[in-house]
Amino acid sequence: MTCENKTTSDVRENRLSALRRLTTADEVESTVGLPASAVMLKQISALDEGCRTVLARCPVAAFGYRDSDGTSRTTFIGGTPGFVRVHSPTRISFSLPGPGDPYGPVSFFFLLPGVGEILRVNGSVAARKGAETTVDIAEAYVHCAQAVLRSRLWQPPAPAEPAAPATPAAEFEGDGPLRRPGVAEFLAAAPFLALSTWDLSGGSDTSPRGDRQEVARILDGRTLVVPDRKGNRRADTLHNLLEDDRLSFAALVPGRTGVLHVRGRGAITDDPALLETMALRGMPPHLALLIDVEHAEVTGSDAVARSRLWTPGAHVGRGTVPDLMVLAGEHLAAGSATAEGGPPAFLLKAVGAVPGLSRLLRLVMNRAYRSGLRKEGYEDVNEDVGPGARGRRRGFLRRRPADDGRPADDGGTANPLRPVRIAEVRRETPSAVTLVLEDLAPEDTGANPGSFDFRPGQFFTLVADIDGRPVRRAYSASSAPGSARLEVTVKHVEGGRFSTHVHRSLRAGDRLAVRGPSGSFHAGPQSPDSPDALDATDAPDEIVLVAAGSGVTPMMSMIRARLAVRPGRDRIALLYSSRSADEVIFADELNRLAKDNPGRLSVTHVLTSRDGRLDADGVRRWVTGLSPARDAHYYTCGPGPLMEAVQLVLTGLGVPDELVHQEHYTSGADTRAVAATVPQEMTVEEDGRPVGTVVVEPGQTLLDAGLAAGLPMPYSCTVGNCGDCMVRLRGGEVTQNEPNCLTPQQKADGYVLTCVGCPLSKVTLDIADQ
Repeated sequence: MTCENKTTSDVRENRLSALRRLTTADEVESTVGLPASAVMLKQISALDEGCRTVLARCPVAAFGYRDSDGTSRTTFIGGTPGFVRVHSPTRISFSLPGPGDPYGPVSFFFLLPGVGEILRVNGSVAARKGAETTVDIAEAYVHCAQAVLRSRLWQPPAPAEPAAPATPAAEFEGDGPLRRPGVAEFLAAAPFLALSTWDLSGGSDTSPRGDRQEVARILDGRTLVVPDRKGNRRADTLHNLLEDDRLSFAALVPGRTGVLHVRGRGAITDDPALLETMALRGMPPHLALLIDVEHAEVTGSDAVARSRLWTPGAHVGRGTVPDLMVLAGEHLAAGSATAEGGPPAFLLKAVGAVPGLSRLLRLVMNRAYRSGLRKEGYEDVNEDVGPGARGRRRGFLRRRPADDGRPADDGGTANPLRPVRIAEVRRETPSAVTLVLEDLAPEDTGANPGSFDFRPGQFFTLVADIDGRPVRRAYSASSAPGSARLEVTVKHVEGGRFSTHVHRSLRAGDRLAVRGPSGSFHAGPQSPDSPDALDATDAPDEIVLVAAGSGVTPMMSMIRARLAVRPGRDRIALLYSSRSADEVIFADELNRLAKDNPGRLSVTHVLTSRDGRLDADGVRRWVTGLSPARDAHYYTCGPGPLMEAVQLVLTGLGVPDELVHQEHYTSGADTRAVAATVPQEMTVEEDGRPVGTVVVEPGQTLLDAGLAAGLPMPYSCTVGNCGDCMVRLRGGEVTQNEPNCLTPQQKADGYVLTCVGCPLSKVTLDIADQ
């Protein structure tokens, strides 16, 4: 260390050590005060019906835990409503992919989009199996809405606004974790964080912190200060830090799906000069936390990205969850029943039963919140925070009209994920199985099971949690449309994460989600019972099918549907290449259907182990031997060389391009593109007009970043197969996972797929130029 650096470090240490610190509970309580008895009586020791309803609707939670080596961590978990499984009033479980294995006391708070109050739950780890973590609950209670209101957490970010000015690294002293790439910029824009602390008696606490600007401010390269403004005086965080100064937090920026993870050691200060720097309209906080940062890193968050917290329409509706203020009143009544000196339980229950009183209570509490925050120095506090409230929504992102034909995001209803259960796993060949899927039972969802309507040949995207993370793959439906059961056939691919999971892990009764249908590779009609069914005259009388391997799956859907819907009129010919006789998918059913429908269905098998590879000469001989009608339609699905051979033959025979349909599919192996290691800015335009500007986190796709911020991104399959998310790259550099469905010409013309594309620089996309 040079003399100059040593002097700078000494000055820093001297300045920070000169700040007055609180070291005893008496000092803290003399400043903060003691909580009212009613605050402590709201605490319950098991999840009641109201808490369980909140967990069923909650898409994301903050989670604080320590590893077995004592490393403190705070992160966000979840991604979809109901991600927590409630096994009993005192036991829950959920997926935690990592890092580290949680050990000992843990704590949560659960966020409902659009709602200010927060459900807090504390407990301890009971079991850990893979990514599944089981927790025994010790206490639960409702936290007030002040942190959410201070931070304006549910106010969507305005489009095309520049990011909040960051504290440049050159403007603060000293080296340290806060100088890591993207950290200072994130802190400058983050109004909300989840802060985790622990005591010495086996307790954990994760509480929200919110402020109008930065919730945590940089003092130097390794020191942060977090204002502690007036609250309910419970002060669990402060009391914990007096016993154990290790802490961690996870910070959010509305509209971004990245999370800043910080851990270090904390101290409490009431230094007047420091507090004055955080005053609002002349009102400083009563205390502040000084954090000596040991680690700081911005990472992408699957939980935040999948939760779509800032997507238009994501706020919970009135009646879908209990009002948390009413729930807190019920907890208070339950606590008062066994406590001395509290308000009479019968009186609280009687008041809660008065019709319309819950809405009146909500109005009163919203007014009290606004009044209290104004006294702290906050201005323009006009948001409402109960279920169904909308408040002031400055800069709400413009959405594409609902009738433009593009699927909505998960926050809408046009193409949402559909939860299903596996009714049967049927072995087709040694390397292929069929999953028979059906809607979850009414007792699981509250809805009646529906039919799966699609056009024969289309595909669905399956979503499964694998090691605690969602993995998506697209598979063609092999069943006929219109049934209450959907069948998709999955061939095992060496190195394929999803197909390996299907073959080794999935069983009847397991749950998945599906999105779809998607794709333009189809031959009508749909089910005759479907309101969108094609008229029989809209479909060609003769179809010629060429498939190899699992490329037969969409063909099987076409065959099953057409033989069932158009008796006596179809002529279907299938040329099917397989490696060997035991690898012929649907072998028995194809033979039966051909036997039962002579003159309508013919099936020709090519076994490459016996006959050699199917090439252009073989395809030509077969097609010319069929003598197909001039208006016959041709469908091909298989490996690239076979597709090219079929196209070459049909072009040579003079078949018009509009009669030839090809389905391109990827191998299913994981071939991830190398993405940028720092956040990148993405500007989205529509016909040259700015729609919004968001930050794409390291490893995040363009589509996930846009949808998480509420931008009207077009998409369907999300795995690079359908092309619905294809947009023009107007500026910057993008890397994409390969293989995907883009043609060489489309790539040369500057098109990218947002669902598998990651930015390597600042980028501009035009979503209208497809």
